[in-house]
Amino acid sequence: MAERDYSAYQKKVIQRYYQNREQMDEQRLSELVTSLYLASPKQAARQWSTVQELLERLELPESRIEHIMSKKDPA
Repeated sequence: MAERDYSAYQKKVIQRYYQNREQMDEQRLSELVTSLYLASPKQAARQWSTVQELLERLELPESRIEHIMSKKDPA
C-alpha cells in the first residue's frame, strides 16, 4: 500500500479522530441501545453484531461481553 502524504491539517484531524474514538464508540453504543427497542428482529440481529464489535473495541472483559450477548436485552 502506498504511503500517503497528508498536510499538517489532515494529520491533526486524523489524530483527533483516534484520540476521540472511545467517546465516539460509547455514543454509537448508546444510540444502538435506543434503536434496539424499536428494531424488527432482522434489524436487531444485525445491530447486536455491531454492539458486540463496539464492546470488543471498548476493551470490555470477555466475560461481560458474553453475558450481554447471551441475554440480548437492551435494558
